[in-house]
Amino acid sequence: MIDLTKLVEDFENTKAALVAKRVDPASIDELRDLVLLRRKLTTEKQEKQTALNQKSKEVGAKYKEGKKAEGDALKAEVAGIKDALASVEAEYDEVEKKLDYIHLTTANVPLPDTPRGESADDNKLIKTHGYNEADYAGRTFTPHWEIAENLGLLDMERGAKISGSMFALYRGRGAKLLRALVQFALKLNDGKYEEIMPPHFVRTDTFTGTGHLPKMADDAYAIERDGLWAIPTAEVALTGLYGGEILDASTLPKCMMGYTVCFRREAGAAGSETRGLQRLHEFHKVELVKICLPEQSESEHEKMLADCERSIELLELPYRVIDLCTGDLGFHAARTRDIEVYAPGTKKWLEVSSVGIFTDYQSRRLNIRYRKKEGGTAFVHFLNGSGLATPRVFAAILEHNLQEDGSVVVPKVLREFYGADVIEPL
Repeated sequence: MIDLTKLVEDFENTKAALVAKRVDPASIDELRDLVLLRRKLTTEKQEKQTALNQKSKEVGAKYKEGKKAEGDALKAEVAGIKDALASVEAEYDEVEKKLDYIHLTTANVPLPDTPRGESADDNKLIKTHGYNEADYAGRTFTPHWEIAENLGLLDMERGAKISGSMFALYRGRGAKLLRALVQFALKLNDGKYEEIMPPHFVRTDTFTGTGHLPKMADDAYAIERDGLWAIPTAEVALTGLYGGEILDASTLPKCMMGYTVCFRREAGAAGSETRGLQRLHEFHKVELVKICLPEQSESEHEKMLADCERSIELLELPYRVIDLCTGDLGFHAARTRDIEVYAPGTKKWLEVSSVGIFTDYQSRRLNIRYRKKEGGTAFVHFLNGSGLATPRVFAAILEHNLQEDGSVVVPKVLREFYGADVIEPL
């Protein structure tokens, strides 16, 4: 959640930043007005409660003194104060409920250095690595789903048969290649990040705390009977680990990685944009998460971006890094840099990692703080990024490494995990 004190005290700047993120200006005004109204009602409640307590004491004193008439008069006055207090409390509860909902559904405030813009067209290219447009000119590349079918790596037809569209079924060497990617990413980040194998389902309060509810309920898979939600990424489980806790500042940053299956109700029907492994309801990913002090977040963001880039670079895939503009920024993020891999079979740049700073947006919702040296507590900052999201990387490996004889060369860094240098034709 955003800082409501800052919203009120620095309203124009905060509103301008949120509007740049395409937040409805009217909802920002309403949120500010509700905060001010709650403050007013809080004061009124306190004043009426104080008056009630004082008058109630006076009633008792009058009766004790034997002054029944005066006591009865004060008693009637007390009844009036009680009614007024009940009315204020009812209004307060209504305001509080409305404020909480708008607060929970208001996006995070982008950082000042996030590029301003309205759409993906305004994103800023930071760097390109290993890509030369001339290498692809005049050449025809095979899309990964054809390569995978010819080599028996994927069986999308049977995946759809048992689960519906946008579910992948890896077979034989395909399953082995997927496992190799996961093992590679875990080993690559071992030592820098604590490996955690979290549950794949979380409670509603955890899902809300990470910002996925109530805003993104339609994009998630819910098990209503048990009050559980399937995680869209390990970020949700890892971010919720320290909910309600006060951390020792000397233990920060905490660096964690989790390999999980991820579940998402990706929008759009099956078609050219979702064919093969481009967009799935279920996929495998190694996620990186950091908890840090506010002053550490920008430097830790750079380190995490480098860690995520390194996996793609070692796989020898051409990629680029994009600094997302405010209009293309995710709901939770204050700043995000995307890593996109070029897939020649579809002639597309495919996002394979979003490395984001979330400031204290999630820690406020989950009430995760650290103890300051000078005393008191403050909210920690969260960061996360895909150490390796397997589907599109799997696809890009096939499309870049296909040989004339129909075989696919296994990237050098995967061979110890895959057990062979080449995926031979059937």
